[in-house]
Amino acid sequence: MNMFPIDNVMFLRLGFFLGIFLAVASWEILAPRRPLAHGRLVRWTNNLALTTFNSVLAYLVFPAAAVGAAFYAGEMGWGLLRLFPLPGWAEGAAAIMVLDFSIYAQHVLFHRISLFWRFHRMHHTDLDIDVTTGARFHPGEILLSIVIKMGVILALGAPPWSVIVFEILLNATSMFNHGDISMPEHADRILRRLVVTPDMHRVHHSVIIRETDSNYGFNFPWWDRLFGTYRPQPAAGHTSMVLGLANYRDPKWLTLPWMLIVPFMGRER
Repeated sequence: MNMFPIDNVMFLRLGFFLGIFLAVASWEILAPRRPLAHGRLVRWTNNLALTTFNSVLAYLVFPAAAVGAAFYAGEMGWGLLRLFPLPGWAEGAAAIMVLDFSIYAQHVLFHRISLFWRFHRMHHTDLDIDVTTGARFHPGEILLSIVIKMGVILALGAPPWSVIVFEILLNATSMFNHGDISMPEHADRILRRLVVTPDMHRVHHSVIIRETDSNYGFNFPWWDRLFGTYRPQPAAGHTSMVLGLANYRDPKWLTLPWMLIVPFMGRER
């Protein structure tokens, strides 16, 4: 396998990550949606340290990761998409849609299966949400997610270009929909028909469990509507709603050592 394009993909994704991060962070400063209860210094320091650690760990464990799986499937002639005579653009679009649905389904399972929830709940222990929360995931969840994603790509035979587009899209929308950003209500109403908006996803970070267990989508908003997990607004409103988990209110859970041990604590919610 030629590793040169995969190395290029790494730098491409990093460039998009930095550009979108700076754009959303600037938007948060200029037009915040709600005041931050715990500020940025401790949260950003620890969230970004975790993001950096996860990126290095993922590269060391799976240096080729999703794009490598796509190249391998192509070389071996694997994948369900090989069964249908689709043009290249349609094949790629189908792969992106299936990958997005798999992320939605995985997210639902990570909430409903106790073992997976133990790792995913660290994402929900952030007492505010902003652009850094979009990359605040436990290393165990990151590695498991990569394995699941690689399995889907191999089963599909997804074209490498579609995987690259999907990875960039997933990073971009995760930072966007976790952003503490304000936009006109009519703009949000229109935009959430096409993509998960910050107001839509913020409901998912509510301390109220019935709200936490809704709005699972990251990229496209259609899956939540289709499978009945869509909740348009939080009961308390966006400025008054309480974020996080009821059993993790201590600010110590915002620091890296405590974030890493969350899966091994006894409390479920």
